[in-house]
Amino acid sequence: MSGSRYRKVPSARLSRLAAFGQLAGGVAGGVLAEGARRLARGEAPKLSDLLLTPGNAMRVADQLSRLRGAAMKLGQMISLDAGDVLPRELTEILSRLRDSAHYMPPAQLERVLSAEWGAEWRSKFRHFGAQPIAAASIGQVHKAVLPDGRVLAIKVQYPGIAASIDADVDNVATLLRVSGLLPQGLDINLQLSEAKRQLHEESDYLREAEMMQRYGKMLADDDAFLVPQAYAPLSGRNVLAMDFIEARPVESLLTAPLEVRNKAMGALLGLTLRELFAFGFMQSDPNFANFRWQAETGKLVLLDFGAAREVPVATSEAYRRMMLAGLAEDRDALRVALTEVGFVSDQQLARHGAAFDRMLDILIGHLGKPGLFDFSDRSFVERVRAEAEKVAADRASWHVPPVDTLFVQRKVSGTALLAIRMKAQLPLREMVAEAIGGDCPPQQTLRRALG
Repeated sequence: MSGSRYRKVPSARLSRLAAFGQLAGGVAGGVLAEGARRLARGEAPKLSDLLLTPGNAMRVADQLSRLRGAAMKLGQMISLDAGDVLPRELTEILSRLRDSAHYMPPAQLERVLSAEWGAEWRSKFRHFGAQPIAAASIGQVHKAVLPDGRVLAIKVQYPGIAASIDADVDNVATLLRVSGLLPQGLDINLQLSEAKRQLHEESDYLREAEMMQRYGKMLADDDAFLVPQAYAPLSGRNVLAMDFIEARPVESLLTAPLEVRNKAMGALLGLTLRELFAFGFMQSDPNFANFRWQAETGKLVLLDFGAAREVPVATSEAYRRMMLAGLAEDRDALRVALTEVGFVSDQQLARHGAAFDRMLDILIGHLGKPGLFDFSDRSFVERVRAEAEKVAADRASWHVPPVDTLFVQRKVSGTALLAIRMKAQLPLREMVAEAIGGDCPPQQTLRRALG
């Protein structure tokens, strides 16, 4: 592995602020350069076109990967798009943030572990791998062996991350505002507050250990999954020790036969539906790095429970009504359900009802095809995108869903994105019908259930 991936995490507030200033300056420079090029060609470019260029996306991805923490988390969330909303080239570039964080230099790692375990911390291990085996937005992971031979994965939090969360989220929001990418009248204060709260939860590794234990108990009798156990003697708020489970990245399934891919994705999609409708508890971060696969056993290993959270009953029931309406192929009920879940506002429906109806008709026609649902069939995307762009062009009607919907949908969309990558073919309607209670019923039964 190249040493270029080692880069000190800026932990002081001033150094992180300076990094944001550098990012803003780089993006501004890119805007000016691209604007000059387009003017020279006789074009009259719009600001949004100049901001959303591959060059600026690369600058943002690189700087966020250096900052880690809340800043990088934002880029990871933006990248979960499947190319259906963001321009494809930007999605590809931003997707680097899923697994491209830099590592702490050895000296910085030494200081963090000495502060957590004491200066003689190496005596606790038979072996401690100096080179990380993974790196993400909040911490990096090392493989270690205890004196008794037990193999652990040690997640070490980057210094200064927890203290920087509020400022980082505010700085990212300011960048979005100043850039003009968000309308001035759009109120996202609730979403920003919730993002800060969740990131503070994710940075508490003792809480994550509790969530891991809870999730492990829920899946104890499920042969499809493996959940590591935390090792309490070496775990604290900034370091989390857990069982190391040998497995490959979930993307290695791409070369497996279709029936193997279908089995794995059926398990993951079924798990997401159970989280929403049975458990009332969801691991809401669908980063692909959080899923691994054992080719020998066919089991899926689940990782990273910092984003595990309760699903409010009201949110679960709103999703249930939306899915009932979808199964019934009832456009009127779907319109109502979409506003209940919070995807669409009454104002948007009043101003763009016809566009939403056309989108619903396209989606109903695609999802209602007989037989297995082919996630690789994206033939409907361009037609939906064309209608969505008409709605998005009306910036005065932009609407942000409630925070609970955002986190649930993040997991649902991320799971669907993985199914698309795997080219899975699943009995989607039957799986949804079973999850919300009962077999896939005829339209009249569903309409009665919808009231």
